[in-house]
Amino acid sequence: MTPVDIALADVVVAYDRLRPHVRPTPMIRSAWLSARTGADVHLKCENLQETGSFKIRGALSKLLTLTDAERRAGVITASAGNHAQGVAWASRLLGVSALVVVPAGTPAVKQAGIRRYGAELTVAGDTYDAAADAARALQAATGRTYVHAYLDPAVTAGQGTVALEALRRGDAWDLALVPAGGGGLIAGVGTVLKAVRPHVRIYGIQSEASPPWVESFRVGRVVEVTYAPTLAEGLAGRIDPENFDLVRRVTDEMLTVPEAAIGEAMAGLFREHRLVVEGSGAVGVAALLTGRVRPPAGSRVLVVLSGGNVDPERLLTLASQAPSDP
Repeated sequence: MTPVDIALADVVVAYDRLRPHVRPTPMIRSAWLSARTGADVHLKCENLQETGSFKIRGALSKLLTLTDAERRAGVITASAGNHAQGVAWASRLLGVSALVVVPAGTPAVKQAGIRRYGAELTVAGDTYDAAADAARALQAATGRTYVHAYLDPAVTAGQGTVALEALRRGDAWDLALVPAGGGGLIAGVGTVLKAVRPHVRIYGIQSEASPPWVESFRVGRVVEVTYAPTLAEGLAGRIDPENFDLVRRVTDEMLTVPEAAIGEAMAGLFREHRLVVEGSGAVGVAALLTGRVRPPAGSRVLVVLSGGNVDPERLLTLASQAPSDP
């Protein structure tokens, strides 16, 4: 594949295309996190998006570029769940057939959402990487258009509209904390924020159980790492060289947070803000709670809550086990 690269203008075009279909998500000032950090912390609530995730932005951005012939042939994708729901939702909106492949560990709430939006669902393998390999084989056999979750300029530009919305009020962000999985979200958000405010510091956050960006940034190239089960399953899996340079250009630092902190962040968001946020979406909050990111006093901090598709039983268990905030 060719390298993925976008500019602010690409995100503006995507925003204009998406505006009739994708609702803006709320920005919430967090008194809880502001008190904990001494900064002015705001939450971009993509967990309240139509499918419970920012992923509909990139999916619809891509599908709107398909030719009539490609729409008739249908689309296929692999996903840990949120991108799949985005593709299913966008496909239903445009009347396009969608086939989705997910790994066996995909939460039931995400699988139910995929079916609810009308896509054909196939479960293959135990990891995202295995599901992606299976989807590629099916794409070759069916002739459908593959909608990659992050290695596509149209998808990445769509994800960047999250940042355009965060700038609508003219907020002068000093730091942004963004979940880092395949890299589409942080590439899009970073492209926008760095273009408007070059001195903003962009932090990409991963789980310690799946740290490919952190290790790859350390050596300056994509490397393989060892993976373990994680609450942030939407961020788990390998990364690719095609968007490595773009992500590195717009990201100041990649860091990890421990599993316990992800659970604490999920529980805290539920307790303090009544927000249902999945592990992948809560990693930025975990970075603040653990002090992995220490914003300067009074600085304005943007935390992207990328999704809220978590099984209720898991969230209730985490909430009951988490200590009360001091």
